Amino acid sequence: MQAHFYKYQGTGNDFVIFDNRQQQHNNLTTAQVKLLCDRRFGIGADGLMLLNLRSGYDFEMKYYNADGRESTMCGNGGRCLVKFASHVGIVKSKYRFMAVDGEHEAEIDEDGIVSLKMKDVTGIREFHGDFILDTGSPHYIKMINHVKDYDVFKKGREIRNSSPFAQEGINVNFVEHQGDYEIMVRTYERGVEDETLSCGTGVTAAALVSYHNDCGFNEVTVHTKGGKLSVEYDRADDDIYTNIWLCGPAEKVFEGNINL
Repeated sequence: MQAHFYKYQGTGNDFVIFDNRQQQHNNLTTAQVKLLCDRRFGIGADGLMLLNLRSGYDFEMKYYNADGRESTMCGNGGRCLVKFASHVGIVKSKYRFMAVDGEHEAEIDEDGIVSLKMKDVTGIREFHGDFILDTGSPHYIKMINHVKDYDVFKKGREIRNSSPFAQEGINVNFVEHQGDYEIMVRTYERGVEDETLSCGTGVTAAALVSYHNDCGFNEVTVHTKGGKLSVEYDRADDDIYTNIWLCGPAEKVFEGNINL
């Protein structure tokens, strides 16, 4: 069977996308998804997404990791899928869509920047001097110096495969402060099992951890290997984070046909 695909990227975090509103891709297998994401034998991507119909919403997002398994929320993926939706004719001033972690809102500004509202976060847990939280996907945050020179693959893989996390996996983020409300983040992603150029839920988690003692409205500039993002949020005194928005570019790379 020949399938038409689209390739999108958000700050270097790249995705294969299928328009599945006719449900023609409902039976994708784990092996097929893994092959499509393979950078040598397939299209190549950090993950794959389906744009599905969903009653009461503009669309539904279904996300798979590069290992072929359906996974938790992907922030950059969500932003790319919103841009894709606009390109295939779902044009809205505000989007509402459903993902595995619940309902999301999104907007596209006149410069093409996609802002995605993330799930609320109800706490940050300390773990051996580092931090763990869930921003739609589970994240481990380690604050370090000289993040550009850090061995993210080796250290990230060690933490991801350590006994507390080996079975379910966790995304591991290494974060360095670079100024007032400015950080750099590098992420080892489970499911990809490698460093990615950017990770939306990881960037969000890193921003919250970096300034989790600051109450009220915050806006954090986040540098990744793939580009710049920003995270906006409100923090209440009881350590609850709401109105969390992940903002940045999302662009079409190419489209084509492939035999499944």
